[in-house]
Amino acid sequence: MYNWSVDEEMMKKADPDGYEVWRLEQMINFGEAGEKLPELKVRSYWHILKDRIDPSYRDYLASLLWPNQQVS
Repeated sequence: MYNWSVDEEMMKKADPDGYEVWRLEQMINFGEAGEKLPELKVRSYWHILKDRIDPSYRDYLASLLWPNQQVS
């Protein structure tokens, strides 16, 4: 995924965790063909991501990540 408006290298160095959250958010909301979401990273940052992504994507991902729990 190429984002022309963000200096990704500088963002990685300045705030590595913030960069990971931003990158996952971009991948979920906009995605790119052939690029896969890393499940472990999505699970670890879920408490932040769930409020930043599209509600329909949030519900779908939650049902995939936690299939036995009821989604709100």
